[in-house]
Amino acid sequence: MLIIPAIDLKDGNCVRLLQGRAEDATVYSDNPAEMAKRWKAEGAEILHIVDLDGAFSGVQKNLDSIKAIRRSVDIAMEAGGGIRTMETIDLLISIGIDRVILGTVAAKDPEFLRRACERHPGKIVAGIDAKDGKVAIKGWVETTEQEATELAKKMKDAGAAGIIYTDISRDGMLTGPNFEATEKMAGSVDLPIIASGGISSIEDIKRLLQIEGLWGAITGKAIYTGRLDVAEAVRLAKAAGDF
Repeated sequence: MLIIPAIDLKDGNCVRLLQGRAEDATVYSDNPAEMAKRWKAEGAEILHIVDLDGAFSGVQKNLDSIKAIRRSVDIAMEAGGGIRTMETIDLLISIGIDRVILGTVAAKDPEFLRRACERHPGKIVAGIDAKDGKVAIKGWVETTEQEATELAKKMKDAGAAGIIYTDISRDGMLTGPNFEATEKMAGSVDLPIIASGGISSIEDIKRLLQIEGLWGAITGKAIYTGRLDVAEAVRLAKAAGDF
């Protein structure tokens, strides 16, 4: 399992939100590229970048910061947040983003996801955000009646290279992931599953490592507040992978 530090961008800064609420933002750095260097130095092999302004508006607004992050480190990156058009996908991949995350548009328009996957094989990941097992869209401000596991099956059929599963009730709360829902998601489809939301300690990492089929775990607030050490988590995950 890979440990994946998150870099959430708002107004060019590296921030974290509470349960996805734009008004509950804490700025941790005004230099996201330096944060990327830090996480690489601590052993991260991939970064998770989200344009929060894009997630709420549907228009990418932190492209300069994303480019700066890409120039700063030579590790894999996935990026998402308000990506609604093929042009935006093409642009992100053209500047060196390895995998593009489609959330709202994938849930609302599976045919668009299919076209994107055909155009960029292996580079499109579906982001499934859920609350009480139901899919949430549009920067988490809308909850649908669709079951997250059912959407996951549709995403696989459309050609997604993986799924990022976020329990939004846990995100930014440092209360621990929803292990039961994460395990259910990992068992629902034969795709790489990345867990996101609520990771608060090395004990959470240990529990996630026990979930079969989990490819990675995204961590944000815990590493910015010092509750989780990236280097320690990476060592633990690598040691588990050696068995």
